[in-house]
Amino acid sequence: MKKPYRFAAALIPLLTCNSVMAQELTGREIMERVEDFQLATSDSAFNRMQLSTCRFGISDNRITCAERPRVKALESVSKNYGEEGKDTKGITIVLEPAAERGIGMLTFSYDDPERDNETWLYLSALGRIKRIASGNSDDDSEPASVFGSEFTTEDTDTGKLEEYEINLLEDTTEAGREVWQIEMIPNEERARKSRYSRTVSYIDKERWVPLKVEMYDQYGTEIKRLLASRVEEINGVWMARSLTMMNLVSNRLSNMAILEINLGVEVDDEFLTTRTLTDVAFREAELQELRSQVD
Repeated sequence: MKKPYRFAAALIPLLTCNSVMAQELTGREIMERVEDFQLATSDSAFNRMQLSTCRFGISDNRITCAERPRVKALESVSKNYGEEGKDTKGITIVLEPAAERGIGMLTFSYDDPERDNETWLYLSALGRIKRIASGNSDDDSEPASVFGSEFTTEDTDTGKLEEYEINLLEDTTEAGREVWQIEMIPNEERARKSRYSRTVSYIDKERWVPLKVEMYDQYGTEIKRLLASRVEEINGVWMARSLTMMNLVSNRLSNMAILEINLGVEVDDEFLTTRTLTDVAFREAELQELRSQVD
């Protein structure tokens, strides 16, 4: 049986804020609220997803795959920690294709700016774990790809708003929605860990969802673009069920489609450890328990 979704009551004040108050928010305050909503979708969550990647082209002003996409089936589990629930542990496991079954990624995201977010990647074919700490990046290194897609570990990083100068640029529209255009420029320390000199996000004013994010390199050229669609309300929180990352340099894209969203499930803390990446019997037993809660 699912436990009550504890974030719903806490978010009522955010959901009921009037438009006058919203117009007076700073860029920093807007992004803080966006993070609050995103955290609400990661607490005790069990999701099923499909990740597809292809080379893309544009036909009739539409973005389309120019080749047969590579498709992976994934299951992910996450849970929030800390006194205010602002730290998140999450794990994602590949189910299909069969040749990649068991490949996994474990992430720890910390709200404390003094603690680097951490990622562990497990390659089943090699039978070993590779640890990636975001604070240990070399100047010439690239962030790790998430399961061979155009999403990287840097793209999935959350928190650490203190590491950015955040500017509210203007009010505009995106996909027919009224949005705030928010610029985020990394400070000197963050810039050493990032391949982006700045990002520009288009935040839906009513639903607090980033509908588009533009990512620029050190020369001011847009190199990647994230597009969100299929925005739906789940347990009082709006979230995008389709995320498309476009690499404007390689002309490749990846789409993460969230097929099933389950919030408020019982998650064993031990599951969100490196043991899950290497211990097949433990992993499958725990996943089966999670599946039984939602199926």
